[in-house]
Amino acid sequence: MNSFGRILRTTILGESHGPAVSIILDGCPAGIPLDIEDFSEDFNRRKSGIPGTTPRTEPDVPEIISGVFKGFTTGTPIGILIKNEDTRSSDYSGVTEVPRPGHADFVALKKYGGFADFRGGGHFSGRLTTGLVAAGVIAKKIIKPVHCQANLIEAGGSTDINAAVNLAIEENDSIGGIVECRIMNVPVGLGEPFFDSVESVMSHLAFSIPAVKGIEFGSGFKAARMRGSEHNDPLISADGKTKTNHAGGINGGISNGNEILFRVAVKPTSSTPRTQKTINLRTGKMVDLAIEGRHDTCIALRVPVVLEACSALVIADFMLLEQQIDKIQN
Repeated sequence: MNSFGRILRTTILGESHGPAVSIILDGCPAGIPLDIEDFSEDFNRRKSGIPGTTPRTEPDVPEIISGVFKGFTTGTPIGILIKNEDTRSSDYSGVTEVPRPGHADFVALKKYGGFADFRGGGHFSGRLTTGLVAAGVIAKKIIKPVHCQANLIEAGGSTDINAAVNLAIEENDSIGGIVECRIMNVPVGLGEPFFDSVESVMSHLAFSIPAVKGIEFGSGFKAARMRGSEHNDPLISADGKTKTNHAGGINGGISNGNEILFRVAVKPTSSTPRTQKTINLRTGKMVDLAIEGRHDTCIALRVPVVLEACSALVIADFMLLEQQIDKIQN
């Protein structure tokens, strides 16, 4: 569904070309200082503007409509609205008849019987990650001194990000990438095995980011090619610190006190400028499709701050569940 979390519960709503996208954050402790300016840094990191990102330019000014009074959270549900202002819906007039390859056009048409808002990808659009980032700004405040940091470490199969993006632009195509996230100062004991292990919950929310297609923790898939004696992380102190971190800061689904480390794979943007083949659902015939609209060459460029938000939301929920965070902040 459209809600996530047990104690700190995030509900996301909106469509890419609707009036706005929004989040409701329930379960946030009272007394956390919160101002419109607090969202600026992360919103700017998510925005387009650098080469390889969409020409669509949204102001992304959050409107706090509930849950904050006199500059502090009240402990009641926080509602945040981010208006859509730079839309060009005419670019999507034909997607219900000629669905775009790689997009949710076809499945949304079948699942919702033609009633889904298809403009700009509707509810399936990366535009909704603005709401996740907004929730993440608050979650980052809740979990301090725990700190989340994500970076794009590879794009188009290369560690030279700029060169890979420029080549994709020259070749009139799109590329994906790998984003690595580190969560520092994590306390020991977060996670609820079996079904709510740290990996399970983190993966659950990471896969809510459109275009994420894979995830690995610590040494990840490389572990399958290692010996046990090589992969095991020797304990070097009584607080759980280890010499290596092949486990990615998690043992048995529980945080072990080391840095939580994981990476996600982001697929190439489905809206590639190149002409593709697809079916015309009205005629039943294959046709050439040149996708219109404004799209990212490499959507992975804007994923790091979204992944940080997801990480902070997961850690905040676990810490509240463990009663490691007071419901009233002083």
